[in-house]
Amino acid sequence: MEKVEKDRVILGIDPGTNIMGYGVIHEKGKTIECVGFGVVDMRKLDGHFNKLKHIYERTIQLIDGFKPDELAIESPFQGKNVQSMLKLGRAQGAAISAALTRTIPIYEYAPRKIKLAITGSGAASKEQVAGMLQKLLKLEELPKELDATDGLAAAMCHYYQKEKITSDSKIKNWKDYVDRKNIEY
Repeated sequence: MEKVEKDRVILGIDPGTNIMGYGVIHEKGKTIECVGFGVVDMRKLDGHFNKLKHIYERTIQLIDGFKPDELAIESPFQGKNVQSMLKLGRAQGAAISAALTRTIPIYEYAPRKIKLAITGSGAASKEQVAGMLQKLLKLEELPKELDATDGLAAAMCHYYQKEKITSDSKIKNWKDYVDRKNIEY
């Protein structure tokens, strides 16, 4: 029996009510490439509900444009400000609703898990995550708004969750991992 190569597109979203980051990757066999990334800027929109409507509509446009097989979304982090967390949860819900209307499977990841998957540290900064993604995906330049790379990080985190490293793997440390992923310094 011939082994079929994986071929899937993953849309990653970092929800926000002012800026929503997104990133899209394409997995074909053992290769992974960045298809696109960017932000949806809502800072000039008035009213929380108008922002939610915009998140929903732009997510639909992203889905229709990139035709992802799966959606990976960052879950709201627990902060001290309950109002901020409520707004962030609503933003996440608007993006999730868009994916549900297009029957796309949704996977949710905690911010610490995403950072850990990309950098090896759950406490990594946005800049560290962006720098590692630049190396992993051979990006020429980073965006001005790092929310875009946060969306890309959600997609990559999901990609890594599906990839199995067997116990007989030659990966014993971070150097082996970096070498396996063909990351250049």
